[in-house]
Order: sequence, then C-alpha cells, then structure tokens
Amino acid sequence: MIAGPIHLTLLVGPVVPVPAPRFVLDALESVTVTDTAARGATGAFQLVFTLDKRSALTTLFVIAGGAVPPILRVILVVTVAGRPEVLVDGVVTEQQTAPADRGRYTMTVTGVDLTQVMGLIDLTGTPYPAMPVEARVATVLARYAFLGIVPLIIPTIVPETPDPTRQIPVHRGTDLAYLRLLADRTGYVFTLIPGPAPGTTVAYWGPEAKVGPPQPALTLDSDVLTNVDRVSFSIDTERREQPVIFLQNPETKAIIPVPIPDVSPLNPPLGLLAPPAKRIRHIRETAKLSMPQAILLGMARAAQSADAVTARGELDVLRYGAVLRSRRLVGVRGAGLAFDGLYFVQSVTHQLRRGAYSQQFTLVRNGLISTLPTVPV
Repeated sequence: MIAGPIHLTLLVGPVVPVPAPRFVLDALESVTVTDTAARGATGAFQLVFTLDKRSALTTLFVIAGGAVPPILRVILVVTVAGRPEVLVDGVVTEQQTAPADRGRYTMTVTGVDLTQVMGLIDLTGTPYPAMPVEARVATVLARYAFLGIVPLIIPTIVPETPDPTRQIPVHRGTDLAYLRLLADRTGYVFTLIPGPAPGTTVAYWGPEAKVGPPQPALTLDSDVLTNVDRVSFSIDTERREQPVIFLQNPETKAIIPVPIPDVSPLNPPLGLLAPPAKRIRHIRETAKLSMPQAILLGMARAAQSADAVTARGELDVLRYGAVLRSRRLVGVRGAGLAFDGLYFVQSVTHQLRRGAYSQQFTLVRNGLISTLPTVPV
C-alpha cells in the first residue's frame, strides 16, 4: 500500500514537450491512458478539461495541433512511491469542446502514441540495396531519432543479406506499415514502449517475449492482503490452433509439412493444462523461407493462438502499491488452484482523477494450473 501521494506530470509542446503551465493543470479533470501489447494495437490517451468560455486553453490546443506546428506532443508521467513511470508519449489527434453547466465548457483532447507520426507519409518504392531486414528496420527508425525514439532490434536467427544483382528490397506503404510487415514476415512484433525517461521511447522490434521478473502479485480474497477490486476469469477452448509449416528440400524440391509447438524459450508455458488444438492452420508461405525462418514464423503463429485463459479486472493503485504495466509478467494469488500463477499482462487502462488512480487490466496465459509451486510476491 502506498503511504505517500501520487503525482501526475503533464508535458505538452511541439516536438519537444515542456511542463504544462499551471492554468492547464488546474483545468485538468481526468486522464485515461490505454497501454496494450496486442499485435497491431497502439497506445492511446484522453485528457478531459473543464474551463470557461474565456479560457486560453482551447486556443492553445487548437492552434498547436493545427498546421503550424504539425505535431503537438503529450507526455504523461505518474510518480508512485517516489518512482516515476512514463504512461504515454504521443501526439494529439482530436479536440472536442462541449458546453457543461453555469457557463463552463468541457474540452476532451484525444491522442495516440508516436506510431501516429510513423504512419503519415507513404514511402513506397524506397530501395534498400544489400540490406538485411535488421538494417532496414534500423534505417526506418533512424528517421525518428529527433522524437527520442531509441531502437531495440533483436537480430533474426539467420541474418540474410539480399544479393543486389538478383533482388533489391523496396519500401511498402508508410514506415509503420513497413515495420509491421517486416515483423510479421519474421514472426516478430513491433511496438513502442514509452520511457524509461520522459521524452524517450523504446522502439522494440523482435520476438514477443513472455519472460522476465514478475511485477508485484495481484492478491484476491485474502482479507487485508487483497489488492484487487474485482477480477473474472475465462477460458476459450476454441481459440488454440495447430500451425503447420512447409519446408522445401533444396535438392529434391519435395515439400515436407512440419507441425510446430506453441512454446519456446521466449514463450514458456505459464499453465500446465492447455486446451488441445481443434483446428490446423497451414502456413504455406513458409515453403519459400529458410528452415530457421520458417520455424520462427511458425512458433510466432502458434503463440498467437495459445493464450486460452484470460483474466480481466480492476485495481486501485493506492492499495496495489505500484503501477501495473503491460508487456510484463504478474502473479495472481487467491484465485484457486486452476487460476493462480503467472500471467502475461496484455493491456492496462489507466484512469486518473484528483485523489484517485485505478487500472483496468487484461491478463493472458496458455492454460490452467500454475507451472510454479508458489506465486512470487
């Protein structure tokens, strides 16, 4: 449990944000931030202000989000127990103003993370001669260094450099679309992780890793130790699929189908009893890939359908004692033998008001019954 207060820091500005003036913070009523690890999803935020018709706040956001300057950047940092956490680093996409009561107005500012900037310009046709996929990703991300984006690129198992006399890879679509395309072909994910310091963002391009030290455990039905307001569990027995890749013998040209398991060193099983796969998914494009690349892509497809158990709930950060973050592991205690154990935090929605900070979360894992004898506190 947190003994001290929770502080929210708002930074706003074109390209390089600065601390918001006092009158902006006084008008801020609520903050909602969605942080998700779901494939293809983006982080989002919403700020709600209460102001009067003569307030300069409306003009500030409208002008700053217009044609000049083109980017109005917003960074939200919450400090809990003396530890700052960057909740979101994004840009404003929409402002709405509506009358409230007694001559006052409500202004809602909506935005998404910095992937919005990556999806603005179509660069189809840009050549990348003799550049492996990792070099192409680094080249694309280098364009956004001015926004504080730091690349974290995990090399593929077998890096391949295209022969420029036979093939020259070219850019397809926007930078965001191309990065996601390269990740999907490799069995990787591309996502932006805000922080660790305000003004910096980690651009992660690599395998979806469900490993690492767990966050403080979520405790249910344990009297004074309970730190979760509500939680519900569900299991989808129809979700899991059995991927089958196709490997081609370079000498005989024979194609061999190979089933792929849904576990790997980066995606270990978090549950002992997983529902059996009821469908077979053929990944035919793997016949054109090398064996390591085909296996990697098949393992990624298997991991996407493996999370059959889902937990959804809500907690009060003051009781929990920390900020629950997505893309990490967390333990669950007090839910019974079937549902106790470690989970992967798929998404978290932060809701902040004056004197209150709550989080809605979604956890996933592959099956029932924990693989660990005890849940880490």
